[in-house]
Amino acid sequence: MRKVLRAAVIGVVALACVNPRKALAQTSHRSNGSGSDWPYYGHDAGGMRYSPLKQINRENVATLKVAWTFHVGDISDGTGGKKRSGLETTPILVDGTLYLTTAFNRVIALDPETGKQRWAYDPMIDIAESYGDGLINRGVATWLDASRARGKPCRRTIFEATLDARLIALDAATGEPCMEFGYRGQISLRDVARYIPGEYHMTSPPAVIDDIVVAGSAIDDNARVDMSSGVVRAFDARTGRLRWKWEPLPPNQAESTAQDGSAASTKIWRTGAGNAWTAMVVDQERDLVFVPTGSASPDYYGGMRAGDDKWADSIVALHAKTGEMAWGFQLVHHDLWDYDSASPPLLATVQHDGKDVPVVIQGNKTGFLYVLNRDTGVPVFPVEERPVPQTDVQAEVTSPTQPFPSAPPAVSPQKLTADDAWGITPEDREYCRERINSLRNDGLFTPPSVNGSLSIPGNVGGMNWSGYAYDPQHSLLVVNTNNLPSKMRVIPADKFWDAVDANAEDGEYTRQQGAPYGMFRTLIFAKAHHLPCAPPPWGTLTAVDMNSGTIPWQVPLGSVAPTKPIVPMGAPSLGGPIITAGGLVFIAGTLIDPEIRAFDVETGKEIWKAELPTSGGATPMTYQTRPNGKQYLVIAAGGHAKVTEEKQSDEIVAYTLP
Repeated sequence: MRKVLRAAVIGVVALACVNPRKALAQTSHRSNGSGSDWPYYGHDAGGMRYSPLKQINRENVATLKVAWTFHVGDISDGTGGKKRSGLETTPILVDGTLYLTTAFNRVIALDPETGKQRWAYDPMIDIAESYGDGLINRGVATWLDASRARGKPCRRTIFEATLDARLIALDAATGEPCMEFGYRGQISLRDVARYIPGEYHMTSPPAVIDDIVVAGSAIDDNARVDMSSGVVRAFDARTGRLRWKWEPLPPNQAESTAQDGSAASTKIWRTGAGNAWTAMVVDQERDLVFVPTGSASPDYYGGMRAGDDKWADSIVALHAKTGEMAWGFQLVHHDLWDYDSASPPLLATVQHDGKDVPVVIQGNKTGFLYVLNRDTGVPVFPVEERPVPQTDVQAEVTSPTQPFPSAPPAVSPQKLTADDAWGITPEDREYCRERINSLRNDGLFTPPSVNGSLSIPGNVGGMNWSGYAYDPQHSLLVVNTNNLPSKMRVIPADKFWDAVDANAEDGEYTRQQGAPYGMFRTLIFAKAHHLPCAPPPWGTLTAVDMNSGTIPWQVPLGSVAPTKPIVPMGAPSLGGPIITAGGLVFIAGTLIDPEIRAFDVETGKEIWKAELPTSGGATPMTYQTRPNGKQYLVIAAGGHAKVTEEKQSDEIVAYTLP
């Protein structure tokens, strides 16, 4: 769902520098310093998504009204050779200005109280390129150069990583490129092993710590064995000079031999990716960058990447000054399910054995949450390596075990039997029962097979890029999850195109070029009414007590058919929650369902909702620009790039109290 993906470098760079198509205006540089800004994608450097604001609270949230709307103007319906667009940006607020991105990578600065545009910058990406995620971007990062005098250009910089693999630095006050950074305000990120335009791109904001900016990448799933390198790189925030780079996987090599040179020990090692495509977080006090990594390539066959594939599917702590690894923890060994560490890490402090423990919380598409000591990577709640089902695919070698946390419990279902089959009619239930019965089904970590296997959670998750929010007052982590099992199978290469031509099932076929097997996957829906075969809810909002590792509440989130009461509540979602000191959880993100909602953080009770122009496939944010001013809640409402059943829009919507 997230990465299911040419201009010449000189031409694009020159064009973007000569004609950025921007309107300039002066920007005020005020910051109230009270924690009421939203200066990072996840509010704070550790991605907690918690705001201390409480002007909007449980008692008055029902009176929220639209304060202003802004149309970003960039929409692609997927015709004319272009990918479909979505609007996934989470704005940031610093120095009294709101900064956001569009599906076409334009960066826009707005007045946060009126929604009036202050400036816009257009990097002019090639919107006809075949970006695997579609046309999306989730936001920007910012850096303050305290050595520059106030009023000087680029005292504050806005950074964006683009779909066409550039890192761009803009003056926050004017939108002009920071000319000292790289070549006239930008650097190319295309200098990676096996780079392929479109298949290698960026969707998440970079991370900033001290005077460096750190960028990962999004890399298409399944296309070939040796996809682009998933290298993570750090650059000087002033000059764009490369400071360091870190490879999550060993360098790709055709073969390796033992030290004695014996041919008998020769083995094949071909892979790529293992990339950090979601947001990273930082701990400035510890000089650490926390990097969540995705799957190695190709996703569904690992016979040419034997072993655990470290450090794919992991959370890794890197020393910010050098890029050297402090520690790593792998969440999935030898991934064959597209079980990325899709959620951003979250830094918090929890109570454990009577002590305050600084932790990093990392979720996975499996539905597991891992709580790790921030200094050492050692699990706070014990993690057990348990035996898992083994493959019957020739030349594949499955990991014998996988890491199961003792707590918290999984936040999404990990088992589905034929007896569980659900349908809105008896005919749907019987169809679903037959589909489930036809698949290899050994529970979580059932490996792909030639005849078809059940994957639960499927590749959508569980948890996805939506992530989670943490309330330090109540020690509650709130997370939205999906319950969409899928069918997966591998197809022998010599039979792959016959299977594609037959097109017996509606789903995704990918060759996995260079591997002896292609792949097929599809979500498991009833034939007649096209609702999931798993029992509802198909999407939930869950609170996890991070001190005890327990779940105090879990509620259905939204509806896949809001106008049809016969359909049970609970919609899949892509777009995460935030929490405020007003005791509220705000979230949109539900597929098909165009509502933004507020829940009581202590009980999970839904206490407010408002209809958006279309689904708000993004994470909201909140701010207050003046001590005596109003608190605003902002959400991007443009629809999801991959959900063609949704109406598209281009609106940024701000709410406030009357």
